[in-house]
Amino acid sequence: MVKKDKRSNNNETSVDPVPYYDITMNILFAIVSEPYYLFHFLTFFSYFSIRISTSNLFNPQFSTYLLHRELQALIAFVTLAVVKMVKEETWDGFVADMLLFAKLFLVGIALVVDYHLALWFMMAFVVIYLFTQQPAYMGLGSATQLTPLQLESLLTEGGTSRFWLVEFRSSLSSSCIRTSRILPELSITFSNKNISFGVVDLGLFPNMAGRFGISLGVPDQLPTYILFENAEEVFRFPEMHSTAKYSDITKKRLCQHFELDKHLLDYIGGK
Repeated sequence: MVKKDKRSNNNETSVDPVPYYDITMNILFAIVSEPYYLFHFLTFFSYFSIRISTSNLFNPQFSTYLLHRELQALIAFVTLAVVKMVKEETWDGFVADMLLFAKLFLVGIALVVDYHLALWFMMAFVVIYLFTQQPAYMGLGSATQLTPLQLESLLTEGGTSRFWLVEFRSSLSSSCIRTSRILPELSITFSNKNISFGVVDLGLFPNMAGRFGISLGVPDQLPTYILFENAEEVFRFPEMHSTAKYSDITKKRLCQHFELDKHLLDYIGGK
C-alpha cells in the first residue's frame, strides 16, 4: 500500500506567524527605544498599578460603579480604534489619534476615582508633550533625503530624472509626522528613471522656505509637495494660500494630483 501524505490541508492554508512576530517585535522595540512611546506606556501602566494597589480602599458599591465606567471607556475606545483604523491613511496618524483618545479616557476615569489623580495624569501628559515628540517614519523608500542646496543643484545642473517630486516637511510638525510615510511608500511604486522622489526638512533650513514659496508661519504650509520638471515647478499640493488639512493628504490624492500613474505608464511605454 502507498502511504498517505501525512500533511493535512490545514497546513496549506495555515497563517505564517512570522509577519505577526515581526510586527510585535517592532512595537516592543518602539516602546523601549522611543521616549515618546515609553513614557506614554509607563503613564498608562501606572493607572493599573494604582488601581490594583488601592482596590481594597473602595467600598463594593463604588468598585462596581468604577468597573462599569472602565468597561464603558474600553468599549468606546475599541469602537473609535476600529473606526480610525478604517479611515486613517497612515499608522502614524492612527497611533497619534489612539494616544489622544487614551489620554482623554484615562483622565476621565481618574476623575471618577479622585480629582487629584486626574490632575497627576494631566501633569504627566503635559510633561511628555513638552519634552518628547512622536517620531516620524524613518524609512525613505526610494526617495532621497536632500538639503535645499542639494535640491537646487539637482534642479539647475540636471540629473538622470526629468521630474522630481519633493516633499517639504519639518520634523517638528505633527502634521508632517502623521504623513511622513506617504511619499516614501509612493516612491517605492512610482520611482523610475523619469521621475525621482526627494524629501527636504525645512525644520533644519527654515531660511530656505521662502525660496520655494512656502510659509512657516502660523499655520504653516507643511507638508508641501512640489513636482519639478527640468528645474521648473509644475504642480504643488496644497496650493498656495490653500486651506487644505493633513487629512486631505493621502496617497490616492497625491497620485491623482501629480498624475503618478501617467508618469509610470509613460516610462513603461518608453516615452
